[in-house]
Amino acid sequence: VTYHGPGQLVMYVLFDLRRLDIGIRALVDVLENITITGLKQYGLSAIARKDAPGVYIDDKKIASLGLRVKKGCSYHGLSMNIDMDLTPFSFINPCGYEGLEVTQLSEHGVKCTTSDFAAVLLHELKQQLNYCQLKLGPNTLHV
Repeated sequence: VTYHGPGQLVMYVLFDLRRLDIGIRALVDVLENITITGLKQYGLSAIARKDAPGVYIDDKKIASLGLRVKKGCSYHGLSMNIDMDLTPFSFINPCGYEGLEVTQLSEHGVKCTTSDFAAVLLHELKQQLNYCQLKLGPNTLHV
């Protein structure tokens, strides 16, 4: 179970994993790495955990992953807490982990919008996958 709400960036990654020649674990690693690298640009140190996918700052989850792969194609993606009301997370076990605390960029003194961080993630994703063109909604963003 998870929660999505205003002030949260949700990034859907629709890839043909066979064409990219990567597996599911490699895609998880890419998504975690681009998030960690993006957070570094804001002066934050974050980690990924093999036992609980996602990205963490001081044992609090700031980004969650939720992927489905069907016929070699990935669906869904990641959610990144930017500046939102975290109260709804207290009513659930985020990602199935009882007692897991969540955090967001604004709690760490970072002032940015979901669009700002989306641009950072897209740039990092392009670097990781060696892409020249990525789609952001109905528009095409060249990074």
